[in-house]
Amino acid sequence: MSETVPQNLSEFSPYKRLETLSFECVPHQSKLFLDYLRNPLALKAFYPSALKSHTEIPLRVPELLANYTVDRNQLADALLMMNKRWTVSEQTLQNIEKLRASDAVAVVTGQQAGIFTGPLYTIYKAISTIKVAACLQGRGINAVPVFWIATEDHDFAEVAGTFVNNRDGALSEIKIAAQPETEGLPVGKIRLDDSIKTAVEKLFDALPKTEFLDELQKLVEEAYQPGRTLGDAFALMMARLFGEFGLVLFDPLDENLKRLAAPIYAQAVEKSAEIVSALIKRSKELEAAGYHAQVLVEETSFPLFWLDSDGKRHALRRTADGKLHAKGIEREFELSELKEIAENAPWRLSPNVNLRNVVQDFLLPTAVYFGGAAEIAYSAQNSEVYRILERPVTPMLPRASVTIIESRVERTFDKYNLSMSDFFCRPEGLFPKIVEEFLNADTPRIFVEAEEAINIQLDRLDRNLTQIEPTLAKSLARRRPKILYHLAALRNKFYHAEIQKNAAVKHQIETASASIFPHKNLQERTINVTSLLARHGDNLVHWIWQAVDVDSSEHQIIYL
Repeated sequence: MSETVPQNLSEFSPYKRLETLSFECVPHQSKLFLDYLRNPLALKAFYPSALKSHTEIPLRVPELLANYTVDRNQLADALLMMNKRWTVSEQTLQNIEKLRASDAVAVVTGQQAGIFTGPLYTIYKAISTIKVAACLQGRGINAVPVFWIATEDHDFAEVAGTFVNNRDGALSEIKIAAQPETEGLPVGKIRLDDSIKTAVEKLFDALPKTEFLDELQKLVEEAYQPGRTLGDAFALMMARLFGEFGLVLFDPLDENLKRLAAPIYAQAVEKSAEIVSALIKRSKELEAAGYHAQVLVEETSFPLFWLDSDGKRHALRRTADGKLHAKGIEREFELSELKEIAENAPWRLSPNVNLRNVVQDFLLPTAVYFGGAAEIAYSAQNSEVYRILERPVTPMLPRASVTIIESRVERTFDKYNLSMSDFFCRPEGLFPKIVEEFLNADTPRIFVEAEEAINIQLDRLDRNLTQIEPTLAKSLARRRPKILYHLAALRNKFYHAEIQKNAAVKHQIETASASIFPHKNLQERTINVTSLLARHGDNLVHWIWQAVDVDSSEHQIIYL
């Protein structure tokens, strides 16, 4: 495990300091992700194109370009049409034009179309992609940053809500209402209803009143309007936040892009049984190596969804007689029929999680993909799909992982001698430390002395009972933990009582926890960017872009 490593910045920097924290010290990390961070090259069996650093990306460009077959002009035309719909910047339009060149490559990331852009890691994914594309351009490679909006996902609950730190520092959840008639629709096709007005109003009631709020409200209200799809609203907001960086936005629901994907869809249909068998085998290999199998794949699985006439997705399952049944409706297909649909009406199909990255990297000349821990874990399984479909496996690098420590939280750190890792528990877990060091050191000492005295006397009693009647000593051994448990419970009640008497202290600890480790997760997995934009303005994205080290395999902490 690495210790936090401070980095002093120039006097012109907006930061007080930067630190890093090893993921070994961060809760809830999978073994596969940690091993990948330590040495991805040691996992070549699962990641055949693994890279140690983004500086190695140029080595794979020749293979990538040699295997890229999509008509670049048709790709660029489709991207221009959709990006103009979102009124993107001139820099983005120029980057789309670059993709027409035979030597152009894409640096790609993606995320679901979460409300108001979803959790903060969406922003960090985009920044990782932008920075590495710029780095490659500096090395003479025609690289373009692309953000794949996962509009084909159909889990509305995952994108319908988000959290902000409100003006009191606590968490406020902002949600849009579920629409029963849209169940099963890809989220990118769901149109916002009037409940979005209530959600926006609730958002700005929660956020602190600052000099930046009016501009932020204008941005949000322009993007999130009744009648607009979730995919378009997400794209509009991302276009405003990253326009000057030239980020190209990609909506895979677009019919023109679906047409371009027809060959890989047809190939996936034709080789579906082989894909499923390979994925099941890979799952067993991962488990044998001590890892989780990631996505559950069964013998009846199929790598594509069927979209009905209403646009709703239905999982396809292989039946005993070899046909494909669309779950939830009375519709069955022959394999040959699905292949014909893939070739002639590909917009009626949608890739599942195992196939999505392969489709993405068929449509785009992807030099590298920036993903989170779950995506990196999935790719250990999905590399088999690339092999079956005879595609070069796209290397994956970990996206930037960031926690932002604001001044109000830093003051709490300084006042009580805390660090970020102290908050990797419930706020109540910090109460003993605060009480003992800053509020009442005498009573905790008495508890310690009492516990020591009780143990001494229980030891004496045990020795006596052992000589007199061993069964009584055994009975004491059973009761001893309960005696000490009740003393510990009383001590915990004392800590809580002391904290309750000091409401200001309790508030400081709870609001710091809500900021940096909300819901027992990293800040980036819960908090929405509007929470920080309201406090720091548009410059926030620039500051993060400036601070992030895309070659770091550690969690990065930015003190504002």
